Amino acid sequence: MIWTMIHTVDILLWLVMAGSAAYVFFFALASLLPERHRNAGRSGLSDHEEDLPADGEMPSFLILFPAYGEDSVILQSVGTFLMQDYPADKYRIAVISDHMKPETNNALSELPITLLEPVFEKSSKAKAMQYAIDNCPTDYDYVVILDADNIVKPDFLRCLSRSCSNGNKAIQCHRCAKNSENDIAMLDGVSEEINNTLFRKSHNRIGLSSALIGSGMCFSYDWFAANVALLSTAGEDRELEALLLQQGIFIKYEEDIHVLDEKVSNENNFQRQRLRWMSAQFNSLLTMLPHTPKALATGNINFIDKTIQQMLVPRSILLVVTLSIAIGLLVTAPVWSAKWWLLFSILCISMLIAMPNRMRTQAIFSHLIALPRLALKMLNNLRKIDKSNKDFIHTTHEK
Repeated sequence: MIWTMIHTVDILLWLVMAGSAAYVFFFALASLLPERHRNAGRSGLSDHEEDLPADGEMPSFLILFPAYGEDSVILQSVGTFLMQDYPADKYRIAVISDHMKPETNNALSELPITLLEPVFEKSSKAKAMQYAIDNCPTDYDYVVILDADNIVKPDFLRCLSRSCSNGNKAIQCHRCAKNSENDIAMLDGVSEEINNTLFRKSHNRIGLSSALIGSGMCFSYDWFAANVALLSTAGEDRELEALLLQQGIFIKYEEDIHVLDEKVSNENNFQRQRLRWMSAQFNSLLTMLPHTPKALATGNINFIDKTIQQMLVPRSILLVVTLSIAIGLLVTAPVWSAKWWLLFSILCISMLIAMPNRMRTQAIFSHLIALPRLALKMLNNLRKIDKSNKDFIHTTHEK
């Protein structure tokens, strides 16, 4: 009787894990399909310059840098962005300074940007973006959202303008790591590249919308201004994504337009960041489920796919749990362990496919020793998930 119950639990748990693994495996394979078409110039490649809009036809951009206590990184990011090879009258940077030091604000005020200094009772990135839209000029074609630590190349706006000129109203750029100083930062960077493959690149390859990622995002100004007021949680990127998909707006992933992003490099920041993501995922699922019947009735495949994404078990948990159970059953019930070894193998193959070639090296795999420890921290986060997802969880930067 006891073994029957254990076997039933074993099968049910395997089915839950297998559903997430199957999704990952399918989109890993989809990433191998040829690209349908390319809408944007390759950042840094001059042979695409002829495809860029003429100066008089270039769209205008409002660049938003929401910055909560980001004194250590914001000046470098803004200073770098001001080196854009783009007409100065066609873009404007706005820094939303929230809880930053007076000396940082003084330095920012000397730059040719708009400095906003709101005072929020409870801070959030959504509130910062809403404040910016309410307090900046409205004569722009597009809005770009960047994190305070993001660095872009001088041709960022030129390449982005081409994608915009091709009619894209929602664009996710290729966010990638700008640091890899230890195991945690390295694994965080690898994880982001795998996400780029599974949830952005492969989706576009089969005609589905890309996922958003929180920064390196570009939206039609009119659409963003009309919808940003609807954001109410700490998972603003998932809310924006759901709104776009409900309204039938396709999200284009521009793989060749890079945005360098600082990866977390200590365990406490890693845990805070993943807790924020897991809370946002759980809250997004609860928000999207009531709209799923309508999506099914209208054939809104993008919305259905996004709802399924919110049900997925995080990959690091998948890998560690499947391997742990496979090893445990190998000792106690070898026949039962076979299906777990199969699942673990499928996950490993999927990760290898989704991982960029440059990361498939012995040096990268040597950092995997940190994975079990980080997965345990993610499991610990399950009991801390904020069901309302209203609280802003800030990830600090290393100095």
